[in-house]
Amino acid sequence: MKKNIVIGLFSAMALVPALAGAADQDPTYSREVSRIIQDNCQICHQPGQIGPMSFTTYEEVLPWAPLIRMRVLDREMPPYHYDRDIGVQELQNDWRMSDEDINTLVAWVDAGSPLGNPELLPTPKQYPVIGEWRLADELGPPDHVIKSAKWDVPASGQDLWWNPEVPSGITEERCIKAIETLPSKEAHGSTHHANSQFQVQNADGEWETFGRLSEFAFGKLGEMVPEGACRTAPANSQVKWSIHYYPDGTAVADDQVSIGIWYQDKDFDKETAYDQDLRSYFLRGGDFDIPPHGKLMTQGFHSFDHPVRIDSWQPHMHLRGVAMSMEVFNQETGRRETLSQASNWNAGWNHSHIYEEGFQPLIPAGSTIILTAWYDNTAENPFNPDPDQWVGMGQRTTDEMSHAWIAVTHLDEEGYQEMLKEREQRSVASVGGVQ
Repeated sequence: MKKNIVIGLFSAMALVPALAGAADQDPTYSREVSRIIQDNCQICHQPGQIGPMSFTTYEEVLPWAPLIRMRVLDREMPPYHYDRDIGVQELQNDWRMSDEDINTLVAWVDAGSPLGNPELLPTPKQYPVIGEWRLADELGPPDHVIKSAKWDVPASGQDLWWNPEVPSGITEERCIKAIETLPSKEAHGSTHHANSQFQVQNADGEWETFGRLSEFAFGKLGEMVPEGACRTAPANSQVKWSIHYYPDGTAVADDQVSIGIWYQDKDFDKETAYDQDLRSYFLRGGDFDIPPHGKLMTQGFHSFDHPVRIDSWQPHMHLRGVAMSMEVFNQETGRRETLSQASNWNAGWNHSHIYEEGFQPLIPAGSTIILTAWYDNTAENPFNPDPDQWVGMGQRTTDEMSHAWIAVTHLDEEGYQEMLKEREQRSVASVGGVQ
């Protein structure tokens, strides 16, 4: 018996180095990296999607391994330009790759990008295709769809704008749960942005703006209205569109942009819900010019006479824009706090940064939202098409813009204090070990 125990002990001790070696072995494509690529890259890097190369197999990924290493280390890919070390970090649909995944990719490339055991490869993943609703995976098909009037998009030329007004087809006032603006598959690359707003008729039969419906720019997924809030879809309304096309080499006849609306359930209590809307908050509402080889910082200030909750923040600039931040000056405390910041702006990706439920910034009445934008019209800006030009505000892609799309829930003092209390209780519970 003692002999068996000794033999078993020596056998177990002999396994320790082997197990340690297995834990310390270099990552392989089949075991770790393929799953990271699936979760972070393949939605764009596959046949028929916008990525310039496909990453669906080891053979496709291998030639690009050094470039992938560089891009993820620089946090250029996946393209989600939101600072990791400042402001609210709890975000929905956050594309930022974790430090653990970045380190794994770097270690894999540094080890020679080994394939590993092919039997460990994951099954292929299915992704939404261009021209299909991306929110449908979570919410099903839209409850209501509104299409713009048809427009012929040429293959080449300068910026084009199409501003039709169409009936909404909404026959009953409802609260919106989610919205997605969807360019056509054929004109996906040339649809620069597509903004929309509701209009209703006044007593004189004239159409007046009711409120913002949606906003699309390339890279944006959609908009989700938080629990307990209502963004109203008015009955018997019409939709006024503002669609900006920038021809990309493909002519599209009779193009239409679509808006999908998902409604709250029929039993949703609108009377107890807070109103929510989407607004465009401008920085320095007047004009500005950026001189050749020059730089610019500009700001905008916006206050409310009632408490509000900020549900999402989406910076918008063009090719000379490099960074934007959103701060709040709290009138009650005299403190200035940064809520969100994007220090590596890229006009090719317009993400709406949607805060997680319970982490949306709460702004007391009388406080001021401060928006700051920075522009670089020098040759150091890799996206600058011509640093020798003066650049002013305007609608063209080569002009500049200076605003942020912000979704705001309008609160009363009672609701504001209740939300503050809930967060204080959660913070105490978390410190005490209760999540």
